[in-house]
Amino acid sequence: MHPTLRILRDYFPTAVYTGKALVFISETHRVELTEHEKGGFSDGKPTPLIRVRLFMMQSNGDYTPGHYEDFQLQEISDLAAEIEKFIQAAIGANIKEIN
Repeated sequence: MHPTLRILRDYFPTAVYTGKALVFISETHRVELTEHEKGGFSDGKPTPLIRVRLFMMQSNGDYTPGHYEDFQLQEISDLAAEIEKFIQAAIGANIKEIN
């Protein structure tokens, strides 16, 4: 598991780890968090990039991709808080309560 996703799984207990992403599923949406390394020249230690992808359920039960946003914050608590705010604003639900 990617190290940042492992930590984020503790922040979002309703998320399921699929082997490549953290996934939240509600009756109307699917949200995926994936981790990507993006090199930098600042201190030699790259800040992981977390991509949050939103999918909306269609009337036939399939999920269609929608918007995605990339987050790259060094402090994990700030990263989790910003991801949580983004998802809640996008889908209109508290992700910590999604089952």
